Amino acid sequence: MIDHPSNAGPQRDFVGYGESPPHPRWPGEARIAVNFALNIEEGSEYSPLDGDPKTDTALTEGEGMDTGIGGRDLAAESMYEYGSRVGVWRITRLFEERKLPFTAFACAVALERHEGLAARLRENGADICCHGHRWEKHWLLSREEERNHIRLAVESLKRTVGRAPEGWCCRYGPSVNTRELLVEEGISYDSDAYNDELPYWAKVGERLQLIVPYSLVTNDCKLVPRGIQTADEFFALLADAFDQLYEEGETAPKLLNIGLHPRMVGHPGRARGLARFLDHIRKHERVWVARRADIAAHWRRHFPPEFNG
Repeated sequence: MIDHPSNAGPQRDFVGYGESPPHPRWPGEARIAVNFALNIEEGSEYSPLDGDPKTDTALTEGEGMDTGIGGRDLAAESMYEYGSRVGVWRITRLFEERKLPFTAFACAVALERHEGLAARLRENGADICCHGHRWEKHWLLSREEERNHIRLAVESLKRTVGRAPEGWCCRYGPSVNTRELLVEEGISYDSDAYNDELPYWAKVGERLQLIVPYSLVTNDCKLVPRGIQTADEFFALLADAFDQLYEEGETAPKLLNIGLHPRMVGHPGRARGLARFLDHIRKHERVWVARRADIAAHWRRHFPPEFNG
């Protein structure tokens, strides 16, 4: 593992907006903003075919199993392939049928290996929050390796979807160098934080970077083995979060993040829970279902960098 200084990187803030967060003034006087993040990782995960020691099993039905497989795990490989071959099309259809937007949390190499999906993202207007060059752990990279991987990802996405990513979100979390490197490369916001329900500005050197926080709570990562088992449970988790924030949103609107993975919620018995939730929110007025890039643009417009809460 790379040895990073323990005091490097962002400083901690335990207070944030405190008891009185700003009213975000979402469009249409919305009581809640909802962003769906479709994580496109299949084909970019760790794999012996790409020089890694063993197959990645994260967010698969085999996660946590002691298989004893030290090299290629063909079962896990096929579980990832389900996401790109089947699951991703089921999920995109659910959104397209309801005319709801989503954000592609896309790994660059995953789209290099799936021209059809890259084309669909170009066509349907999904914004891109880069999820890494590969689905890799940034904290294992040296500073120069990480800088190079960020640049490779940006150039790759320009080729596959025709534009640079609007934002960035690492696998699980950043390294102590990530945010500074993203600012250097001109990435306008990042989502490598889980500490709020509203965007905020963070000081990075002499500049301020916009942070649009993410969540691992209202996320289909809860569907891994020994987690949530049914579509009803998944729907209840999402609906309860929505209903709570919708109620609070009469006076203090917030942002609800929903994280999705084709190889997880893309299975039919789970997709029904997502479909029910999409229909649930459509029954409510004053709801802004937004692309992440639009949320970032809204925050810059109404709460520019000098805003400090």
